[in-house]
Amino acid sequence: MGRHGTIAGRKSAQDSKRAALFTKYARAVTVAAKGGGDPEYNIALKHAIDKAKSINMPNDNISRAIKKGTGELAGESYESGSFEGYGPGGVAIMVEVLTDNKNRTTSAVKHILDRFGGNLGTPGCVSYMFSQKGVIVIERTDEVEEEGLMEEALDAGAEDFIVYEDSYEVLTSPEDFSQVADLLQQKGYVFVEADIDYLPGMEACPETPGDRKNLKRLIDELEENDDVQKVYHNCNISLEEE
Repeated sequence: MGRHGTIAGRKSAQDSKRAALFTKYARAVTVAAKGGGDPEYNIALKHAIDKAKSINMPNDNISRAIKKGTGELAGESYESGSFEGYGPGGVAIMVEVLTDNKNRTTSAVKHILDRFGGNLGTPGCVSYMFSQKGVIVIERTDEVEEEGLMEEALDAGAEDFIVYEDSYEVLTSPEDFSQVADLLQQKGYVFVEADIDYLPGMEACPETPGDRKNLKRLIDELEENDDVQKVYHNCNISLEEE
């Protein structure tokens, strides 16, 4: 149920898509700020700001995004949405979006799925295969003591602790995510990623190299769309080398 891929792969993907990520995360901050501009009293805004800072978004950008959400600055009105469908080889796909034009976004997502051998499904067609979890990824280095991290994470309220070759992954319930993340940050741990994600409980694998290549291209094109915030799938192999 854990992640697939490496720390290096994640960092490389972030670097190559940094400008697009600034746009996506600024939208997330703006939408979250509609519930109040103070992150101490708005957990959704705190999460959005933490994500923006994780990719080194300048504080001025974050401040402008907050002011757009609170109405202090003029800006677009975004609404959240999600799409479900299938990719090549029957791989389940979930797409989270923030958009100012739902028809445009629906058309774009459908076109990308169709183009690479997938199809857009109806709400609920694949979401039952996923569960929502808080996910905290910490790079595995000599400075991070495994048993100490595991003990502190579990004591803070984590549900699970997974060891990978290059990282540690802390899983929490969505409700306990902020508490666990805050406590680990107070202990001095640096996160590669920290967010509430959908993790697959049922997995699939495209059988042919062509399907795997098309799945990789499908996911990349979805993630490059400005309206798309997150893409989840249940492919049980790394696509980084495809």
